[in-house]
Amino acid sequence: MSIIPMLLKEMEQEAQTTRKMLERVPTEKFGWQPHEKSMTIQRLAAHIAELPGWVTIALTTDELDFASNPYIPEPIENTPDLLKFFEKTLAQGEASLEKADEKEFSKTWTLRNGDQILNKSTKGEMIRMSYSQIVHHRAQLGVYLRLLNIPIPGSYGPSADEHTF
Repeated sequence: MSIIPMLLKEMEQEAQTTRKMLERVPTEKFGWQPHEKSMTIQRLAAHIAELPGWVTIALTTDELDFASNPYIPEPIENTPDLLKFFEKTLAQGEASLEKADEKEFSKTWTLRNGDQILNKSTKGEMIRMSYSQIVHHRAQLGVYLRLLNIPIPGSYGPSADEHTF
């Protein structure tokens, strides 16, 4: 089996869970953060929403250099905008994967800040890393929501809020 259909299936499965989590982020709590060193819930949720777009970045570029391309977060003002942004980056990521050539997956992709190499891996590894980042930050968001006493959806089975047995 080709890897692209497997990656597309995984992307859609993770998107279902991610969508349920992002739907729970209340606009009125966008400025909330559990600790001064933590991201606000708005920033964390927007980062999660942008991560499917990293698939496109990995497939259409050979590197990302923050020194010449400073990171500017997407301005998200409310939960509906957050969900629209997620659907946009998801569609971009899926479209990039659908037209990708698996031979490109073995090419090197670099994340840097000028001369400082932050990560060097293959494009295929970068795609998998973007998926892992979604899961990682989605778990963080689950903790944020729990601390705000907002029921969280299950990820790979029911959550404590959905427990029915």
